[in-house]
Amino acid sequence: MTKKELSQLHYLNKEIERQKLEYEKIKTAAEGCTTQITGMPHASGVSDKIGNFASEMADLKAEIELNMQKCWYEIRRLNRFIETIEDADIRLMIRLRFINHLTFEQIGFEVGYDGSQVRRKINGHLGEEKDTKNTK
Repeated sequence: MTKKELSQLHYLNKEIERQKLEYEKIKTAAEGCTTQITGMPHASGVSDKIGNFASEMADLKAEIELNMQKCWYEIRRLNRFIETIEDADIRLMIRLRFINHLTFEQIGFEVGYDGSQVRRKINGHLGEEKDTKNTK
C-alpha cells in the first residue's frame, strides 16, 4: 500500500471538516433570512431563499454522511493492512500516522525515536525511502 492510499483517511477527514464549516455558514445565512407573509402569491422570478438554503443544507448533509461512511470504510481497510505488518514497532507507527494523524515528532515522542527516525522507518517499510539529508 502506498502513502497516497494510506493518506486517504486524512483527506476525507479534511473534506468533512470543510463541508461542516460550509453547512454552518449556510445555516447561519438561513437563520438570518426573514420572510414576509403578505398573503400574496410570489411573482415569477422571485426565489424562496429559505427553501434554497434548506435544499443546500440537505444536499451538504448527505455529502457529509457519505464521506463519513467512506471514512469508516477507510479505517477498516487501513486496519486490515496494518495487521499484516509483522514488526510491531512499524505497525504502531503506521497506525499513529495514518489513522490517528499524528506528526512524525508526536509519534517519535510516543515510541522513543526522533521524528526523522520515524519518517525513515515508515518510508522504508513502505518502500519509499529517499535521500532525506537534503529535504526538510
